[in-house]
Amino acid sequence: MRISWNWLKKYIDTELTPQQAAEILTSTGLEVESTEVFEPIKGMLTGVVVGHVLECAKHPDADRLSICKVDLGDGDPVQIVCGAPNVDAGQKVMVATVGTTLHMTDGGSVVIKKSKIRGVESMGMICAEDELGLGLSHDGIMVLDADATIGTTASNFLGLKGDHILEIGLTPNRNDAMGHIGVARDLVAAIRYRTGGAMELKWPSVEEFAKDGDGVAVKVEVADPFACPRYAGVTLANVKVGPSPSWLQEALITIGLKPISNVVDVTNFVQHELGQPLHAFDADKLKGGSIVVRKARSNEPFITLDGTDRRLNEQDLVIADAEVPICIAGVYGGTASGVSDNTQRVFLESAYFDPTTIRRAARRHGLSTDASFRCERGVDPDRTVYALKRAALLLKEVAGARVVSEVVDLDARPKIDHMIDLRFAACDALTGIRIPHDRILEVLELLDIEVVRRDPEGVLLNAPGYRADVLRPADVIEEVLRIHGFDQVPLPERLMCPPVLSEALTLESMSQRCSEHLAARGFREIMTPSLTNGERAEKGGATELVRLANPLSAELDVLRPTLLSGALQAMAHNINRQQRDLRFFEQGRIYSTGKKGAAETDTLALSITGRRWRERWRSADRKVELADAKEEVEALLERMGINALAGWTSMDHPLYTNAFTLQLNGRAAGVLGEVTKAQGKLHDVSQPVFYTELYTTVLLELCRKQRISFSVLSKFPTVRRDLSLLLNAEVKFEELRQTAFKAERKLLRDVDLFDVYEGDKLPSGKKSYAISLLLQDTDKTLTDDVVEKAMGRIREALLIAGAKVRS
Repeated sequence: MRISWNWLKKYIDTELTPQQAAEILTSTGLEVESTEVFEPIKGMLTGVVVGHVLECAKHPDADRLSICKVDLGDGDPVQIVCGAPNVDAGQKVMVATVGTTLHMTDGGSVVIKKSKIRGVESMGMICAEDELGLGLSHDGIMVLDADATIGTTASNFLGLKGDHILEIGLTPNRNDAMGHIGVARDLVAAIRYRTGGAMELKWPSVEEFAKDGDGVAVKVEVADPFACPRYAGVTLANVKVGPSPSWLQEALITIGLKPISNVVDVTNFVQHELGQPLHAFDADKLKGGSIVVRKARSNEPFITLDGTDRRLNEQDLVIADAEVPICIAGVYGGTASGVSDNTQRVFLESAYFDPTTIRRAARRHGLSTDASFRCERGVDPDRTVYALKRAALLLKEVAGARVVSEVVDLDARPKIDHMIDLRFAACDALTGIRIPHDRILEVLELLDIEVVRRDPEGVLLNAPGYRADVLRPADVIEEVLRIHGFDQVPLPERLMCPPVLSEALTLESMSQRCSEHLAARGFREIMTPSLTNGERAEKGGATELVRLANPLSAELDVLRPTLLSGALQAMAHNINRQQRDLRFFEQGRIYSTGKKGAAETDTLALSITGRRWRERWRSADRKVELADAKEEVEALLERMGINALAGWTSMDHPLYTNAFTLQLNGRAAGVLGEVTKAQGKLHDVSQPVFYTELYTTVLLELCRKQRISFSVLSKFPTVRRDLSLLLNAEVKFEELRQTAFKAERKLLRDVDLFDVYEGDKLPSGKKSYAISLLLQDTDKTLTDDVVEKAMGRIREALLIAGAKVRS
């Protein structure tokens, strides 16, 4: 929200700078995100002064140029070459002196320099409107009134006023600060409390408001008092619609609003002054001469001011005349009753609408306006009539309006005061400091919080209507502390921080973490139906199917025994659309029958197919392999902290070739393999697919048993040794890895496979593995002797396991 410093100072007398005020406001909870200088004309015409043309003669070498002697009021006249056709001796003109930067209306800028024009020296420039950024005219120079004082700066002569804009990041609960008055109120409260000064908030007076004569008044009816608890209006006549005076236009431009007309500008001005939205209707356009506040009819047509034809909802609150809606209440006006240049009678509206009703209507229609911003947060219901009178008086001033009706004020609010019982001890406990009771009462008075009753232990309070967020003792304590100053709470010598307790791991939270991890590794989540085709499942080798007693379709007659079918269908759908490089995951349940009846298992499935990496000129193209699927599983287990428990055992499976069972701490936790070509063909997938199913209940139980421990990083280096092994073809790397760790438990840190060879250079039924082993001692640097002894134990164990160490 933009707050003008010059505008704000109309309500307070202060010598503070904008920066000092910003610091105070931020300390009270109205965070000033930025303070920027506002210039009605960029550069404020610095270096431009009023000059007097003493002499004007034709240039000897150019018919269209004149040589002028100009008095700038600071000494000897200067010589300026001017090309304007209307320049003449005796004129008062605007002169840009040497060194001045002019910012023109077309967005360009120029620096005035000492120069020679056709051989004649020129010490400045006599300016036209567009060169000063004052207009678009370039027909000639600006000629000023004869009484203009020579040497006066252009900014002073033109009455240009710079300003500072405070950009406030208003939180949703601070509906009291949605106007300049509200911000000034907080500033006054903080300054008076902290300095003891006698500053007062100056409210604009409405005492002169009175009916000016008789006229035809607009009739008002509120059909939905819940959605509109208070509605006020007044009828004005003899309204002369036209441009606003300069002070009103300048105020609106400063905060980023475009002046439209004096009537509309007044409603915008009061809205940003008091935080109370207003609306002006052309009273002569109101059918039946009446206003009805009601809910819209279903699909009722309405054209808003932006020209959009909308269909209303029966939950929308509208301002209507006797026949049709003319405004979405608190959100946006309509074209049918808007003020135009021909308007003479105006009905001025000021209301308090139910914030929830307004917020829903604004979201429903995708509208966000200054009015909805305020109404959906809740305006001050006690200032409804005050704002109306303020706007009416301004319209009398700037549009010649006459008040021809009494103020209509329909107030259906329940007369219930919300009492808050504040105990002083609670204030001390929550703030952590002891604020004297009299100082607490001083803050309450400054913030218009009424003290209904006081006793030695506390006070009974009634919060003002404009503070809809002050409902509990804690809210009042926050108000006291923000005016007292959060920075006045001293830091203790020792800060006691409670331990950070993580929430218990649940199936849902673990699933969320798995999703985040897999998404970060390039997987996309899929969701497939729980029902599948039984005949197809049986062809895939499923036997313990859970069948539906009354299936709606023969194609969907069993509960899925695996997530594979859905994954293959999703892959076929994407492959048929030229998306061949796929990485999917799904979390769901699979179903089976057994001796104890039907059972369901929470499962996480990963499936990959296509290329390993996206096509790049720097990387070789490679298809995914079973090892890539295994790598993803191990990365996931590593993220869970249970990879050290993992082991892989080969198995036979009807759905996969080269299948493996994942064992975690001796428990079956999943299956991994390449989908058979027959199964892929069954689902119209011809390219290789690698698939993993993990049992999330088992993963959850093991994760809950894991304990996070801390160990200091070793200061000592690792030692790497490589071994080349000749093995039987059926030996798996996992077996070698476990064998090495069992042989050297203390120093061995990692075992990795970096080369595999199978070919005619080896005996039949043999293969060659090249593995690396990392060793490290956490207490000292390893010596060659210690390393060799450790490697000797590992070689001996590998030899017993059937591996021949080649090097």
